Amino acid sequence: MPVMEAKIVHIDIERDWRDVYAFAAKPENMPLWASGLGTGLEPDGEDWVAHGPLGSVRVHFTALNDFGVLDHLVTMESGLEVNNALRVVPNGDGAEVMFTLLKLPGMSEEQFDTDANWVQKDLSTLKKLLES
Repeated sequence: MPVMEAKIVHIDIERDWRDVYAFAAKPENMPLWASGLGTGLEPDGEDWVAHGPLGSVRVHFTALNDFGVLDHLVTMESGLEVNNALRVVPNGDGAEVMFTLLKLPGMSEEQFDTDANWVQKDLSTLKKLLES
């Protein structure tokens, strides 16, 4: 597969980065802010299954760590696997949350921009949850 175009979508959150990581690292919390996962994640062995706007997807999360890495592999119903790089890093007394969005093969510029806006909306929801 060729190298794909990428966009880094990010937001600052005025909360200690470790608190942001601890909240975001819980798959049970993701549906509160990650709208692409629909109404919830169900555990299935070492993975989780979500039913939402993208259909039924299998999600495999990286192990908890001290570096703020929240990467997860999403396997679509079609079998397409998408590696999602998600990071929480210190930013002053707060945090910076960064998602690397990849332009998938066959995706138009309009779809790519729509996905970037969707991720930004989700990160804004995360910010509101953690700053309130």
